[in-house]
Amino acid sequence: MSCSNSLVQVQKVVEQLRLEATKERIKISITAVDLVQYCQDNKRSDPLISGVAASSNPFKDKKSCVLL
Repeated sequence: MSCSNSLVQVQKVVEQLRLEATKERIKISITAVDLVQYCQDNKRSDPLISGVAASSNPFKDKKSCVLL
């Protein structure tokens, strides 16, 4: 019984690998160039790079912490 389960699992893996092998791939260098260009084009509006103004930051603490 376990032999037939193993066979079924192996057949599924082989089928998945065949499907993946037929997929058309995009060259990584082309994708990386597009990603760098996108980041450069949008860096002014990216809060991780440009920061968030203190007045518009909804996560800023309303009160300061006081230690006794």
